[in-house]
Amino acid sequence: MENKLIEKVIEGLTHLYDAKVDVKQVQIQKTRKDFEGDLTVVVFPFLRASKKGPEQTAEDLGAYIKENVAEVVAYNVVKGFLNFSISKVYWLDVFNQIATTENYGFHAFSGKTIMVEYCSPNTNKPLHLGHLRNNFLGYSVANILKANGHKVIKTQIINDRGIHICKSMIAWQKFGEGETPESSGLKGDHLVGKYYVRFNKELKKQVVELTEKIVALKQSAENRGVFYEGLENLGFSAANVKLDIKTALDNDLSIDAIIKDPSITLNTELMRNAQKMLLDWEAGDEGVRNLWKKMNQWVYDGFDVSFKTMGVDFDELYYESNTYLLGKDIVAEGLAKKEFYQKEDGSVWADLSHTKLDDKILLRGDGTSVYMTQDIGTAVKRYNDYPQLNGMVYTVGNEQEHHFKVLFSILKKCEYKFSDELHHLSYGMIELPDGKMKSREGTVVDADDLMEMIVADAKTMTQERGHLDGMNEAEREELYSLIGLGGLKYFLLKVDPKKGMIFNPAESIDLNGNTGPFIQYAHARIQSLLAKAESLGFSKQYDVVEMNAKEQEIIKLMNDYPSVIKEAGKLYSPAIIANYTFDLVKEFNNFYQTVDILREENKQNLAFRLCLSENVGEVIKSAMLLLGVNVPDKM
Repeated sequence: MENKLIEKVIEGLTHLYDAKVDVKQVQIQKTRKDFEGDLTVVVFPFLRASKKGPEQTAEDLGAYIKENVAEVVAYNVVKGFLNFSISKVYWLDVFNQIATTENYGFHAFSGKTIMVEYCSPNTNKPLHLGHLRNNFLGYSVANILKANGHKVIKTQIINDRGIHICKSMIAWQKFGEGETPESSGLKGDHLVGKYYVRFNKELKKQVVELTEKIVALKQSAENRGVFYEGLENLGFSAANVKLDIKTALDNDLSIDAIIKDPSITLNTELMRNAQKMLLDWEAGDEGVRNLWKKMNQWVYDGFDVSFKTMGVDFDELYYESNTYLLGKDIVAEGLAKKEFYQKEDGSVWADLSHTKLDDKILLRGDGTSVYMTQDIGTAVKRYNDYPQLNGMVYTVGNEQEHHFKVLFSILKKCEYKFSDELHHLSYGMIELPDGKMKSREGTVVDADDLMEMIVADAKTMTQERGHLDGMNEAEREELYSLIGLGGLKYFLLKVDPKKGMIFNPAESIDLNGNTGPFIQYAHARIQSLLAKAESLGFSKQYDVVEMNAKEQEIIKLMNDYPSVIKEAGKLYSPAIIANYTFDLVKEFNNFYQTVDILREENKQNLAFRLCLSENVGEVIKSAMLLLGVNVPDKM
């Protein structure tokens, strides 16, 4: 109808004013709820052609379109806005098309292939609340892109190497006493995470001890030379001696101030051991590699359990331990081509001054790689593996916005054509009422614990409400999971990805308001209605219908579903799907509460309302599945 109105507006302006108007000047929008009508034309762009005021121009155009468009039954003018009311016959035809369209709302194959990266965890700790938003967001975006007709490859990069992994390994060697997931009863990722936290606690102790030794040395040293010699005996290199320790001590700063000097942390026994282990790993040391494989496998086994509970999966896995080597080769090639440069300490850097970004280190002086090296290698490998790719979406929190600006700039500098096809799906952080999460200190909200807790809360809520008659224990447990995890997913997805949010578990499973269970309950209610109608022998076949205004509003919302999917795909925003579904459910609930469907005496109207309810249920189910949320038939 929008396209037809655009055509008739242009035709009307030519007929009325002998004016030629570009199609881009014709603005069609949904009529505001406080005005009568279905679609609105903004007439201000036509005033130069009409040489009349907005109200008169709208009146002229409205009269012409009403006379020449059979579906327009009325119009009204509000200043420069021309509102059209579309006939019930038209809306009934729209609904009939919806009801007979397979996979309604989904778009035909676009010919494009897009890779969506999400999760991308480190193998030194379990998944936490932030990972839940990441996984649910990436998985939903992948579903939405599929609904837009694209072929989608779901992937993650597993950060399975680096200094953070070595920290867990060193702590397990030093304090683990052979503990395993089997002996401890802990999931593998939780066990490894336990030793990552232990490393950082022990590291803090060593930093304090080393700082106290430095201060004592300063106080006892006869002269500066003796002091520097003593620092070197404590493990500080000549280069490190020239850093901030000297300045801090010369200014007689407190221990609390001195302790923040990064060179102190680097020279603790634990950090020196971790750095050595990283070098040994890159050199292929058999013992280090075997320990690395064993502990990483513990983590993978744990992650698999978490992913299954979340209801997310992946088509392709990439490992930093493989891609960083390609990244190092690309950096070496770039250095040879003078795309990068080398400093005196041997480190390799990218000059990004042409993009107004700071220079970025790509290889350390000791030859070890950084995150950026790995990400360069991963991007190139993915396009080598899938040359048909038309785009890649990185689902990563907004604290990494600068990282991806730098990554995309480096790939462009290296003249990779795909650099213009990369998109960072940046999302806001989740905070708790008492502040941010800190994984080093073990104060994160564990993903497994949270999912278990929220399903338990859903169980309590559902049992208090009743309505479980006729369900066996397995069906009840499945329902608790659907409600709890569905509520959690919906809560984390209904907010625009760009915005941060404060997580409130109780709100997520509330049966009232903009929540997953509220929508799930509407779907269950529709299925109950249809089951009762079937038991009474009522038909869903109709010919002539006396459609009311509430039914028309529902159809208008259902008519928006394909464009909502398109918009959500364009903006990579599941929130658009979530809030559309909430609006549809609110409209249906209003209809359900004011119209007694099963007691309708007119059999044609009864059949239509049953068919309308059935199709609303199908759209609800379809939309919620795009979010990764299942809807129950009973609740």
